[in-house]
Amino acid sequence: MFENLSEKLERSFKLLKGQGKITEINVAETLKEVRRALLDADVNYKIAKDFTNKVKEKALGMNVLTAVKPGQMMVKIVHDELAELMGGSHADIQLKGSPAVILMAGLQGSGKTTFSGKLANLLKTKRGKKPLLVAGDVYRPAAIEQLKVLGEQIGVPVYTDETSKDPVKIAQDAIKKARLDGNDVVIVDTAGRLAIDEQMMQEISAVKKAVEPGEILFVVDAMTGQDAVNTAREFNERLNFDGVILTKLDGDTRGGAALSIRTVVEKPIKFVGTGEKLDAVDVFHPQRMADRILGMGDIVSLVEKAQEQFDAEEARKLQKKISKNQFDFNDFLSQIQQIKKMGNIKDLASMIPGVGKALKNVDIDDDAFKGVEAIIHSMTPKEREMPDIINGSRRKRIAEGSGTTVQEVNRLLKQFEESKKMMKAFSGGGKMLRKK
Repeated sequence: MFENLSEKLERSFKLLKGQGKITEINVAETLKEVRRALLDADVNYKIAKDFTNKVKEKALGMNVLTAVKPGQMMVKIVHDELAELMGGSHADIQLKGSPAVILMAGLQGSGKTTFSGKLANLLKTKRGKKPLLVAGDVYRPAAIEQLKVLGEQIGVPVYTDETSKDPVKIAQDAIKKARLDGNDVVIVDTAGRLAIDEQMMQEISAVKKAVEPGEILFVVDAMTGQDAVNTAREFNERLNFDGVILTKLDGDTRGGAALSIRTVVEKPIKFVGTGEKLDAVDVFHPQRMADRILGMGDIVSLVEKAQEQFDAEEARKLQKKISKNQFDFNDFLSQIQQIKKMGNIKDLASMIPGVGKALKNVDIDDDAFKGVEAIIHSMTPKEREMPDIINGSRRKRIAEGSGTTVQEVNRLLKQFEESKKMMKAFSGGGKMLRKK
């Protein structure tokens, strides 16, 4: 995500390296490269031009502090303008009404049905809501079936009426059902088309008028670049939606839609889809996204993801075991499971400042832990608790049972021992400091 843009922006800032001060000449050279980077990322030409003009105005009007190099100052100005371009601050989803009604809109193939399931899962697990999903796509039977499967996976009820071809009636009946069953949020998945047509617009406008949603969300595939922005503009003219959802932002996207859409439709990006899993959805924070684009990482989001998987009581128990040198392979396996729940490994690493750039050409498989898990699962309960008893014959058996080699088993055992020593040292560090 944004890798090419990040690389090109970094290259443009190098033009100011070694410069004693910001001048009209070196700013012009730098911003020419910045504009080119934005255009290559599929940002609208007018938006790219306005952006660089604003940056130029700020850069030339600013006194560079002695302690701050011109290149660093330019990075700061570009960062602030990027964040502003994407909305400035985070815009939360509005859950008004009893029940709160959310209308999902978008073209077919944008990921609208999948995101309806993701949103229901997010509201249920993180906001304590009791959502009801509504299959309002009366043209694509697969959409109804897909929503049923999603609902089953996340434990959220799905309202369907396969005898009706009237999406307005289906939505109205679903809201009545929600009131009876105590559902406080209703998410209506509507029909999409391969292209915008009048029938589609009239239909979704009728649904909007009938159910008066508190929130209308436009779902758009970030991979489609400027086409996504143009589609958003047309939908907004008819629906006056409240926010944008960008899906597939984890794919090979240049980022133009994320950077342009806010300016074109004047509506905030509220969420981004970052993978196929039902919990692969992030609240959109313009400041944090600007950090990531400029290679500054996103430690705040990383900490938030960690906290979601964090159990205070378990952490206390683990700390106690580490301090007593009782950390074993059962604990190690538990830690791996928590890391995996946090999301895509490469995405997580890219949130650490400087790491994303270092891993640019490194292929990190999401199944990176598979071999380690297989080795641990091939151990007996006693071996997991007491790794010291794993001798040569046990290592051979574990390797055969896990489909790995003895060398891989040896490597894991060595890494485990080194990890234990390091954790023990950190665990005792505070005590050692206090003794001095």
